[in-house]
Amino acid sequence: MIVDHYLSDARRVDSPNADARPLSEISLVVLHSISLPPGQFGGDEVEALFTNRLDWDAHPFFQSIRGLRVSAHLLIRRDGSCVQFVPFDRRAWHAGRSRWQGRQALNDFSIGIELEGDARPFTHAQYHCLARVLTALEASYPHINACERVTHEQVAPLRKTDPGPSFDHQYLAGLMAD
Repeated sequence: MIVDHYLSDARRVDSPNADARPLSEISLVVLHSISLPPGQFGGDEVEALFTNRLDWDAHPFFQSIRGLRVSAHLLIRRDGSCVQFVPFDRRAWHAGRSRWQGRQALNDFSIGIELEGDARPFTHAQYHCLARVLTALEASYPHINACERVTHEQVAPLRKTDPGPSFDHQYLAGLMAD
């Protein structure tokens, strides 16, 4: 359930990397994946990145993203728990330079959902949580439906590859149909 643009069962960690939407429209969901450091799960590095608290010297990879200011609305961890960084009525900084169906600046009207992961398969718990989240979003924001879900790779194909080939669209569709 969504109350005042927050998912009621998500842990809330406010990100400063958000601002007002220039449009009131919320009509697209962009699915992402992330692991920090790459290939590692369960730490607080993603939360630290999204809240500008990442220790850039803690891992050699972090130097390549030093100073990055990004966020997402939600992070779905491997165990299916959910963290919300930005209320849905505000613009999170997740899609970057992106384009979909002739439109640009997708952050203006989209919701960004990060799945904790990499090239390995996502967990059943993540898919079940994602299905619940998408159902709640569709109920609260009528312009979002199954046709308005895309991956980061689809909207930024020359730049991004996430959530990648291990993301099981058919499994998610089956969960959504139940």
